[in-house]
Amino acid sequence: MKIAILGYGKMGREIEKLALQNKHQLIVKIDSEEDWEKMGPQLKEADVAIEFSMPGTVISNIKKCFAAGIPVVVGTTGWHERESEITALCNNSGQSMFFAANFNIGVNIFFEINKRLAALMNHQTQYHPYIEEIHHLQKIDQPSGTAIKLAQDMIQALDRKSIWVNTKPSESRELEIKSFRIDEVPGNHIVRYVSDNDMLELRHEAKNRKGFAQGALMAAAWLMGKKGVYGMHDLLGI
Repeated sequence: MKIAILGYGKMGREIEKLALQNKHQLIVKIDSEEDWEKMGPQLKEADVAIEFSMPGTVISNIKKCFAAGIPVVVGTTGWHERESEITALCNNSGQSMFFAANFNIGVNIFFEINKRLAALMNHQTQYHPYIEEIHHLQKIDQPSGTAIKLAQDMIQALDRKSIWVNTKPSESRELEIKSFRIDEVPGNHIVRYVSDNDMLELRHEAKNRKGFAQGALMAAAWLMGKKGVYGMHDLLGI
């Protein structure tokens, strides 16, 4: 594949490393507005763009890919409030986008187990559910997109919860997401159900960033030749 990398932070560098190991060609790396001015036209030479930038630049980067007719794999989170807008733009303009809150294969299996557990716990009201997420200090969005996805799936199944909060809950319908930022932690997510008698815990702990990069490259290869908006459930068939 001929790849454009949009966002050259820790994940961008991990994707570059793995892409080169797998004999892919890097067409351009863009990490700032100055880069867009100097190297933006090179985007059209790519087969696919992989976007891991910042919440403040992701929308602009996606739109530039659409304008260039380049399929884009989006790993940046923190823009969930505009997902419906960008999905509509992608579909209406006949473009291609693959978005995931997390590209790690294990996390996406974790999502499915979380849904099943929430359904089983719906009538077990003696259990108090909450989510804990831990990431590195450079992660800007809080809570993480993965934690939000976990919370949204739990809310769908738990009648006693209707909204997630990233602060101490003020009422019983609120599902708490606790966020911590610790240096050099790639990403840990924990779902807990606590009663007076016991605690049930689901946990996923990323050992490094390689798993995220592998998933993003798998998504990039899978997306080429398709139109529309896709996610990891399409790629993995779950």
